[in-house]
Amino acid sequence: MTLNILLTGLATALLCHGSYSFAAQDSGDTSAAKAKKPNVLVLMFDDMRFDTFSYRGGPVPTPNIDALANSGTRFDNAMTTTGLCSPSRAALFTGRWGHKTGLDDNVGLYHSRVDELSEDQGGVIRRATDAGYNVGYVGKWHLGPQGPALRGAKFMWGKEHSQARHSRPYVPYEKQAKMAKYNRGERDANGEKHEYFETLAGTYETNHTAENVHMGQEMLREAAKQDQPFFGVISFEQPHPPYRVPEPYASMFDPKTVKLPANHAVKRQFKPMAQDEDWWPWHDVDHMTDMDWRKSRTFYYGAIAMIDHAVGEIIDTTKALGMYDDLTIIVLGDQGSMLGEHDLYDKGPYAYDELMRMPLIIRNPNVEPKIIHKQVSMLDIAPTLGDMMALKPDGDVDGRSLTNLMEQGDIADKGRVDKALYAYEWYNGGWFGIRALRTPEMKFVWNPGDNRDELYDLKNDPIEVNNVIKDKKYTKQLRHMVQLMEDELVRINDPSVQKFRYQVAGYRSEEGKSQAYEVD
Repeated sequence: MTLNILLTGLATALLCHGSYSFAAQDSGDTSAAKAKKPNVLVLMFDDMRFDTFSYRGGPVPTPNIDALANSGTRFDNAMTTTGLCSPSRAALFTGRWGHKTGLDDNVGLYHSRVDELSEDQGGVIRRATDAGYNVGYVGKWHLGPQGPALRGAKFMWGKEHSQARHSRPYVPYEKQAKMAKYNRGERDANGEKHEYFETLAGTYETNHTAENVHMGQEMLREAAKQDQPFFGVISFEQPHPPYRVPEPYASMFDPKTVKLPANHAVKRQFKPMAQDEDWWPWHDVDHMTDMDWRKSRTFYYGAIAMIDHAVGEIIDTTKALGMYDDLTIIVLGDQGSMLGEHDLYDKGPYAYDELMRMPLIIRNPNVEPKIIHKQVSMLDIAPTLGDMMALKPDGDVDGRSLTNLMEQGDIADKGRVDKALYAYEWYNGGWFGIRALRTPEMKFVWNPGDNRDELYDLKNDPIEVNNVIKDKKYTKQLRHMVQLMEDELVRINDPSVQKFRYQVAGYRSEEGKSQAYEVD
């Protein structure tokens, strides 16, 4: 099915689990100057941790992702803005925090306050369209139905791209029954727990990941026919929990021998109360046995191996089309996910590294490969794309372009404080207001809805088990982290800064300590 045929008869065609649609192409300016603009492809994955790839020394062989890492710039300390799909994606495409975009919670889900990113937040997609780019978007968007089309994208595929705007949210009624079943000791088919891990019927080719790849390939083939620079996104729902994969990926890793991290299933002590709540039915993990946790982890690893295969297919297509040699490719996850660390599953209102850190690779064919150790943010991607693609600004941004780091390495950040801010304002309608400030040595977490904050010594306790917020040995470090956080909140015009100053006053002086420390 070609683009020309579709344009003559269809605006939207339903294919399998999603929709495939085009908007009419602009005649546009196809001058040589525009043709010199870089082509950019973003490969985005859902809840993909930073630590499982073989290029990071992880347990999963990932030759195709490794090849991109080895030929591009690896950002080994990339941090998301929020461990939640919609806010992190809004930050990706706009370069702005949620208090500026209005998108600081998930959309389209039970309890969510908002159901789309406002149209006036055009972001990279609108900016690229306005700059003459042929823009395509395949797969998960999670910022409100029809969002890419509203911002000028020409090629869209996925169920969200044909859904009605402002529709009713998803509510997990059926999941409550599943949890009751598991707590009674019952299981699903094959003795599995399908809200955590499941062997899917069929093969890779009959499952949604392959469908995503095929539509991404179609988008690339159509882009190769156009006399326009190309900006495309292929966004996968994998490896978001529950971890559901077909064979051979379901049994690729042995749960009996899989290595578990030192903070696996540790009982949380002196942590905020929100971490003990079941915000979604599957957060109830009391029924999980050791083998259940092990299988959840190995099925996640299988999902990563399957993703790597998908990446290989996409890269092979770009090479076959003659696009690869001058194509900038960005590989990233929107955030991480918990696989039993701290006895937590999925994600929630907390700031542990397993959730806060994300993979980020930028393969620019004109830049020598290198590894960046400095911390960077999800907020930095939009200004980086704006810089590379010569896009006009669409308002202030809270991130910064990474092109200097890509060209010069870590030395480009000489004199800059190595810090990253993270936030968890809302979680599906529940307010938390969390802010976390991370340096390579320490992490400070402000929990304004609780009377218990967190401080972690990342050098001596990288698995964040021991909250040392009350340990007087860390008084100096705590005061330093408090000041760094205040500086960052001021820089981004965070509306919570005044509350922050009041609540952390005790950390700055002995006299006010009782106001800020938990009262036992």
